[in-house]
Amino acid sequence: MKKFTVLFALISLISIISVPVSAESDSKTMVVSASISSICSISTTPLNFGEVNLTGATNATATLSVQCTNGGAWSLGMDEGQNFVAAARFLKSGTQTLAYDLFTDPARGVRWTGAGAGLKLGTGTGALQSVTVYGQVTTGQILISTGGVPYTDTIIVTMTY
Repeated sequence: MKKFTVLFALISLISIISVPVSAESDSKTMVVSASISSICSISTTPLNFGEVNLTGATNATATLSVQCTNGGAWSLGMDEGQNFVAAARFLKSGTQTLAYDLFTDPARGVRWTGAGAGLKLGTGTGALQSVTVYGQVTTGQILISTGGVPYTDTIIVTMTY
């Protein structure tokens, strides 16, 4: 009887091990996506003309730093400043004014504005890009000392992307 029980237990064990296990499965697809919008940032440095020349124009430059997503188009525009009068930008010290302008090119031939040909256009590279602002205090003005108080103006730079 012991042999029969052991034999029966062994056969039962083999039949359990050899019984194929049947498992069911189901598969579905999953959509994975990402989007990259054009993202940009801008920073500015001051434009300082320093001591204005008695004769001839006084030139100076400043730098705008632009960083945009690779391939993203951008444009930079500038307003006319706080002291704009009769189609001209002016630096001001008290009641005294000094005419100046800002340009997109080193020859100072294209006036920087907020629309049309006066915009600076570019395409983002993902890296920091430097854009030069070319300034000029025009010649032929009557220069009036303000006792060390600087002539100033504030320009709003607008980036569209």
